[in-house]
Amino acid sequence: MNNMIWLLRAAKWAHRPPSAKMVKLVLAIVAAGFALLALEKLGLWPEWAMQDQRPPRLPR
Repeated sequence: MNNMIWLLRAAKWAHRPPSAKMVKLVLAIVAAGFALLALEKLGLWPEWAMQDQRPPRLPR
């Protein structure tokens, strides 16, 4: 049943594709996400913007 939903969604996109403005917006958001990921992996992300790690749970 889920495949039918995706097939209908694909048919809708084929008949009425998104505008160029919407495609550019989505690509800009994806590029910003990859840029943030690259900054974090290279160690250039500021320490104040990182999430605190939880200490390990103590055994009972």
